[in-house]
Amino acid sequence: MRSILLLSALFLATAADARDTPRRERLRADVATLVSFGTRHTASDPDDPKRGIGAARRWFASELTRIGSGCGDCITVANIARGFTGPRAPNGVKVVDVLGFQQGSDPKRVVIVMGHIDSRVSNVMDATSDAPGANDDASGVALVLEAARILSKEKFDATIVYAALSGEEQGLWGAQLLAETAKERGWTVTAVLNNDIVGNTLGQDGRRVADRVRVFSEGIRASETIEQQIARRAAGGEDDGPSRALAKTVDSVAATLPGGLDVFLDRRPDRFGRGGDHEPFLKLGYPAIRFSVGVENYDAQHQDLRRDGTRIYGDTIDRMDFPYLAKVTAINVATIARLAAAPAAPTGVSIDGALSTDTTVRWSPVANAAGYRIRWRRNDAQGWTDSRDVTGAQAVLRGVIVDDHFVAVSSLSAGGAESVPTFAGRAPR
Repeated sequence: MRSILLLSALFLATAADARDTPRRERLRADVATLVSFGTRHTASDPDDPKRGIGAARRWFASELTRIGSGCGDCITVANIARGFTGPRAPNGVKVVDVLGFQQGSDPKRVVIVMGHIDSRVSNVMDATSDAPGANDDASGVALVLEAARILSKEKFDATIVYAALSGEEQGLWGAQLLAETAKERGWTVTAVLNNDIVGNTLGQDGRRVADRVRVFSEGIRASETIEQQIARRAAGGEDDGPSRALAKTVDSVAATLPGGLDVFLDRRPDRFGRGGDHEPFLKLGYPAIRFSVGVENYDAQHQDLRRDGTRIYGDTIDRMDFPYLAKVTAINVATIARLAAAPAAPTGVSIDGALSTDTTVRWSPVANAAGYRIRWRRNDAQGWTDSRDVTGAQAVLRGVIVDDHFVAVSSLSAGGAESVPTFAGRAPR
């Protein structure tokens, strides 16, 4: 098994080296096109051919279709839609998500990469004024398109879903629609990568932060019952829920990219007191995280275009840093490629070893897994420090005392791609 994995690692390194890298020029061009639609407010005219959210959505769909035509129609484009009513849309609004499906060998298991296509100004009800939304969130939508251009050249086990969501500024409605669609269609969601405000490096106070990207994740799952939360705390798994494990995986992937960014693991679901499109997925129990810039410029978020003396307001393209956006895109691409190539993460992972100097690890076999990687660390460490590769669904870690160690298990493909590790808890009684 070890020799197979060594060969597999060499194969994966070769594939990664051959993969195209995100291009800042294409990212800039896509953001510029999205800005050119004037406003992309969710309640703007859906039928105008040149201005408003309808024109922006049709352009995004046409770009995905064009990318798909270059890979033998490997990407299928479809819309999902539903009417929503709320305080920010009291008369109701039709929310439309544009999705591109790059079908893998397992059509039901998905990796979702997304950004929201809608924009706004100071008054969230203003659907007509210019709202360029360059960084919030044309940056995320451009990232999604660039990921599609790069990954469409490869084949994967999981299906990749490229998504441009509407209704984020009205209440995360497009994300709610997609999360509920995933549940209704019985998808196994391996990961949700939400990219929102990922293209600036100059902050509100003038500091420049160009060396890191924040990745937000929940620890204990929002969807867990009180009993499940108590069990997680009893096992010490507060920092290793599925979304936190996904964020840590992103961190490990980013560390392999030369000249890339540091992943700042922000240990809360989102920025303090604020939210994003990954949250409806968290409510349904799916592993979901948010990428956002290392420092924000609040004068360039949700603002009317205006000047007050020397102070300039507005989310315009000139405030963006496209080499930085390319690096954030590269982390997304590498993460998607790894997780879509790997089998599903193991389930039913448990440990036993009370009153013993050894720890026994068990889990349910995973379809198409060529092997498994057991990871462990001392309870006072944040990251995995040790690992062992096996082929069965059970192993004994000699000399590893269960009281003092955390354990997780990931699945391995025949090509060496590794899933997100699943934290080991106590076996059900």
